[in-house]
Amino acid sequence: MKTLFDPTHIGTLPLKNRLWRSATWMNMADDKGHLTDRLEATYLALARGGVGTIITGYAFVLEEEQPNPGMLGIYEDSFIPEYQAFTKKIHAEGANIIMQIVYGGSFTNFQPENRLIWGPSAVPHPLTQVVPTEMTKENIHTVITALARAAGRVKASGFDGVQLHGAHTYLFSQFLSPYFNRREDEYGGSIENRCKIVCDTVEAIRKEVGPDYGVFIKMHCSDEWEEKGLNEEESLYVAKELEKRGISGIEFSGGNLDITAHPNTGPGRSGILKAEKQSYFAEKTAKIARHLTVPVISVGGHRSPEKLTHILNTTQIGYFSMARPLLSEPDLINQWQQGNLKNPRCVACGKCQDIHGNGCILDRKPA
Repeated sequence: MKTLFDPTHIGTLPLKNRLWRSATWMNMADDKGHLTDRLEATYLALARGGVGTIITGYAFVLEEEQPNPGMLGIYEDSFIPEYQAFTKKIHAEGANIIMQIVYGGSFTNFQPENRLIWGPSAVPHPLTQVVPTEMTKENIHTVITALARAAGRVKASGFDGVQLHGAHTYLFSQFLSPYFNRREDEYGGSIENRCKIVCDTVEAIRKEVGPDYGVFIKMHCSDEWEEKGLNEEESLYVAKELEKRGISGIEFSGGNLDITAHPNTGPGRSGILKAEKQSYFAEKTAKIARHLTVPVISVGGHRSPEKLTHILNTTQIGYFSMARPLLSEPDLINQWQQGNLKNPRCVACGKCQDIHGNGCILDRKPA
């Protein structure tokens, strides 16, 4: 019987357990995207807390394109020395660390009036109402190149891998969505065309980092948005194409970001204290995973070690990542491994974000 604490490998990368910290925007980096003592301490607490693999909050790859404040940056070589020192500290605590990189696009409220924001087509984001500038092929090439060069910096910095953010209506998620992507060239229309930018980017990153380095992607199992969104069959097609191009593993999220019209259908849901409400993307992810050979990581509402163990032993899902429970209790994995299988302190209230830095509201100091 497989357990959550089995040591495994993904390629040449050893993993001490099957539990990951999913990428989470912390809003603690400085204005240019550099590490702060507070942000470093947050990641060190996670490493000491027992999670096997940490994925950082998303890092922006073009200096002028920052979708949120307080994000990490990886847009130039000046970041490499500080990240080298940082990754050594994480490794000394026994954890792996992977950097997530992103081009944000129109899913942003951060100074959109002062920036040129690109998207697959000039359609408003249903949540932010930001209308991007439709990308030219030259713009697409610019983003692909920026992501590939950033991946090279990630490797040089000592991270154990790089993850592309292809979920949650950021740029790659938009290219995969019929609502956002209304192009009539080779990057739009069929799913074969809509996933071209993603596939081209993975190919470019592989050329940059070599065949053995960990290259991951976070994407949706389904947008849950009827004809406007990526569906399960299309998600499987994209995943199979990424397998052909050497992806190391796929983290499947999902959900509908049109939360005004469809409340509580996004990636982070409330009202999930009962086990039947948890792990809400696992069923769709499992349907996709049984057709894949690359490792599959499931994210979305995981909070019961008993339920995760059942999923592990009845599906092809091999790993589980969590965000909010580890924001509240960075040592939750140690507690589970020591036999304390209690419910997490996190109740999925959705009040993690704060202008002074994101974290559990129960730990927030009064203003």
